[in-house]
Formats: sequence, C-alpha cells, structure tokens
Amino acid sequence: GQEDFFDAGFRTAAQVTGCPPQMKLGLSTHAPEEAKRALRAAPDYIAIGPVFPTGTKPGRAAVTLDYVRWAAANVTLPWFAIGGINLSTLDSVVDAGARRICVVSAILNAPDIAAACGEFRQRLEQFEL
Repeated sequence: GQEDFFDAGFRTAAQVTGCPPQMKLGLSTHAPEEAKRALRAAPDYIAIGPVFPTGTKPGRAAVTLDYVRWAAANVTLPWFAIGGINLSTLDSVVDAGARRICVVSAILNAPDIAAACGEFRQRLEQFEL
C-alpha cells in the first residue's frame, strides 16, 4: 500500500529495485490527494478504493463512486477500482468510469469460484471497456 511505500523511504517507483522486469508496482489510494501523491511516484498503476465497504479491509471507509468519477476524469495512468464490488454493484462502478476492476470477496466467497468468474466475465463483456 501507499503507506508501506512512502514509510519505507521510497519517493519514486524507480527506486524499487531487485524485482523481475515483468512485475508491476501499484499504489493504493483512498482520496484524490493520495492519488496525486501516488502519481508523482510514477507507479505502473494505482488502485482506487475500497469503492464499497468490504470484509477485506474492515474498518476502512468506502471511498464511494464520487472518487471513481474523479479518477475517471483526472487519472491518465492505468487505475483499478477495488473494494466491495460484486455483481449488484458492478454496473454502477463501470457507469462511474472504471475500466479496470478488481474483485476479491465476491469471487473467493462464492460457492463455485469458476462460475463466479464466468459471471463477472460475461457481465463485463457487455460493456465497451
């Protein structure tokens, strides 16, 4: 996360060495100010979230679709919407401007993980992303 990165003394992604070249470095953000700070560090991508409350980040307030809309309008680097996204919230996240989406709980907590992945894929194919 962003805290780990900056607290470790890094200021730019280029300072992180020893990783395989195919590895991508991303930074988590929870507000426009954090996104701006992350973008100055020039990571490969940033994460926008959690968009909705999620069990993977207990106690973390949701950033809401307003932040997704802000990212869609202001972030040119690849970014991913993450956090609490499920089949019932997916359309609203895409409608807010997300073109890359991470889903954890809705897939890992599904009784059939492969079927859940298939459902998300089918739904996402309906959009022009």
